[in-house]
Amino acid sequence: MSDSANTVVVIGGGPAGIAAAACVAENGASTVLIDDNPRLGGQIWRSGGKIPQAKEAGHWLNRFMRSGAKLQCGTRIVDRLGTKSLLAESDRGIQRVDYSQLILATGARERLLPFPGWTIPNVVAAGGLQALVKGGAPIAGKRVAIAGSGPLLLAVATYLRLQGAVIVLIAEQAPWSRLVRFSAKLKSSPHKLWQAILMGVHLRGVRFKSSCWPIAARGESVLEQVEFQSKQGRFSVACDYLACGFGLIPNLELPRLIGCEVHNGFVAVDEWQQTSIDDVYCAGEPTGIGGIDSALCAGQIAGFATVGRKEKARGLFPARTRGKKFEETLAFTFALRPELRQLCQPETVVCRCEDVTYERLQPMTSWREAKLQTRCGMGACQGRTCGAVAEFLWHWQLASARPPVFPARVESLAGKTLTLEK
Repeated sequence: MSDSANTVVVIGGGPAGIAAAACVAENGASTVLIDDNPRLGGQIWRSGGKIPQAKEAGHWLNRFMRSGAKLQCGTRIVDRLGTKSLLAESDRGIQRVDYSQLILATGARERLLPFPGWTIPNVVAAGGLQALVKGGAPIAGKRVAIAGSGPLLLAVATYLRLQGAVIVLIAEQAPWSRLVRFSAKLKSSPHKLWQAILMGVHLRGVRFKSSCWPIAARGESVLEQVEFQSKQGRFSVACDYLACGFGLIPNLELPRLIGCEVHNGFVAVDEWQQTSIDDVYCAGEPTGIGGIDSALCAGQIAGFATVGRKEKARGLFPARTRGKKFEETLAFTFALRPELRQLCQPETVVCRCEDVTYERLQPMTSWREAKLQTRCGMGACQGRTCGAVAEFLWHWQLASARPPVFPARVESLAGKTLTLEK
């Protein structure tokens, strides 16, 4: 990367990364945004479509394009080469990425929880199904049940219904009393309240149940029906897809590899969004799960701070404080109930990459022991799914990250030495 000594590199092309890169570039600094997706926008803004945030997305995407920041899509950071230097991989080969300052906006992923039948084809992550449909997968006329926890369920249901899906059920594990309190607090945020109203209009007539969660999925070769547990008892729903998502968990692999301190499951940052590592900032979900508004605010603060515009950053502090309060509200409202820890049967697969069952993991006492004895977490996803499951089920700690932080080609790892010498 040319002139890397004076380049601010932003990792992650979602709302936080876009806002950070735009603010840096608008202030005259050389800026490069790197994202592993083929298009800018992250999981929430990628591939437009009919989504409530389309107008806001258009504003920030246009602002980024006008800012002068460079964009590298389809590029994934897989390793750290040294101080202020990273190893990236793309279809074009490997690349050494040097930076003067780094902004991490690595986003979050959905938490999946195992239950009997969760590996049957067409049992998918809620956001994953949305991404498939955005990529062209046919959904019109398909019966979809959506289950788990959090506002993402309603957003996904809205999108899929607008694309012609038949939403047969939305099952939210949180109790109705907490959902009512959450709705009441939206009155203090007109923007969020309006989004909720729009989703309510689009989902009119759709069956919604609180204190409800899936306990089994069934089908011969593909999903046919799902059994749910609710306060009223058990019941079954016939469907073509089950879209699940039990909240979001931050992507911490790269921050941990670089050495950033993590407290209570999130990257620790100061008032300027700077991590424990000099010249490394972090914004968005890795610092707290609070939605688009919170991510945009933190991204702007990080961007302004890297270019010394601290007066501009400080002006966003009140908005960030409101965002932190909303994060706390989300965490309380959609906290996972303990019953979800009892869904697995002995034969239920927990690590899908290595086919490790609940029965094999139950005697283990730590994540390290589980990996050594069963290879849990050592498959293609490198523990991104089963690691979060283990944290929830057994409270195991996943405190380290080893390179490569994502699956990489052997030729990329073999070329690391040559890249270091450049």
